[in-house]
Amino acid sequence: MQAPIIKMEHIDKIYHTRTQDIEALRDISIEIAKEEFVSIIGPSGCGKSTIIRILDDIVQATAGSIEVDGYAYEKGVPLPKSVVRKFGFVFQHPNLLPWLTVRQNMLFPLKVFRDKNPKWKEVVDSLLEMAGMSEYADYYPNALSGGMVQRVGVLRAMSYQPPILLMDEPYGALDNMMREQLDIETMKLVDRLRQTVIFITHNVEEAVFVADRVYVMETQPGRIVDEIAIDLPRPRNLDMTATKQYVEYVGYLIDKIGSVELSVVK
Repeated sequence: MQAPIIKMEHIDKIYHTRTQDIEALRDISIEIAKEEFVSIIGPSGCGKSTIIRILDDIVQATAGSIEVDGYAYEKGVPLPKSVVRKFGFVFQHPNLLPWLTVRQNMLFPLKVFRDKNPKWKEVVDSLLEMAGMSEYADYYPNALSGGMVQRVGVLRAMSYQPPILLMDEPYGALDNMMREQLDIETMKLVDRLRQTVIFITHNVEEAVFVADRVYVMETQPGRIVDEIAIDLPRPRNLDMTATKQYVEYVGYLIDKIGSVELSVVK
């Protein structure tokens, strides 16, 4: 059996404040195979985003072990650039630099990595073409619609071809129609680039639609309470959301989440 590209074992995270200790995560264990698309779902405050911030070394775990593509994390030791570069991070808000064009925003991570190889311009132009955005390459962010800005945020994270994509509720602020369209586009790009994805979402239907597996979390403290394989064929399309199997997966997850208000989950 192939070793997982991501392995987190018994991860705890405690935030220390002046007045109290806040247990954000308890005993989180996750394994993700290469090129697998995994969703993590749960209520606000359950620590979904903390998990991927620990992976990307933005936040340090209090306890537990992590291994990414054969590299074992060491407590207190910053990740080497070679490992950091394995991750593309898509935030809830793209935070594009307004003084840079779409193409320049997509090339910006390469400046951070100090990689001046001219091939990346061709890679970026290829990504824009795949996403149907070539004509907007020289536009500035303020000239784009909200959906286009989100697209560019995703494309920027893909611009240096990282093998792992960490997506933190990237389409949560969009309407259902636009979110579904971008979910489909993202899955197509991920498949072509053969990336591994951790996809954080509040939306049960979205979690089922995009993922090969779904981890379910609860809060106080944040912990994993279930894991479900999504046995739906790829490529995914909207017709699939009307199938009995899809509806059963969604119903199961909603039942599992239980007492959480659906307005919070969705």
